[in-house]
Amino acid sequence: MALPELTRMPWSPVGKTKEMSMRPMFLPEVEHSNPSGPYAHLINELQAAGDPVPQIMRLFAYKPEQNNFLSRFTQGVMRGPSPLPAGFRELIAAFTSRRNDCLF
Repeated sequence: MALPELTRMPWSPVGKTKEMSMRPMFLPEVEHSNPSGPYAHLINELQAAGDPVPQIMRLFAYKPEQNNFLSRFTQGVMRGPSPLPAGFRELIAAFTSRRNDCLF
């Protein structure tokens, strides 16, 4: 099985700092909203450090009360009991995200 081409990246360095920019979301209201809930502090820390914020975090922080189930489900799939080690599940998720042209 051939590996996917990894030359295109959904983010690109800005200047010579570690600051990164990501492609805009299709939901600017989500991307530009004030984060709340359990992901708010992570988003604020990433922004303060000049690091890119994964867009799934922005979704979880947009309406945390509606996204609580999705967040718990994701953590259960990635960290819960499984015959596959968590690192292997991360690798599968990263590969799938890359195939979907999505920064993981």
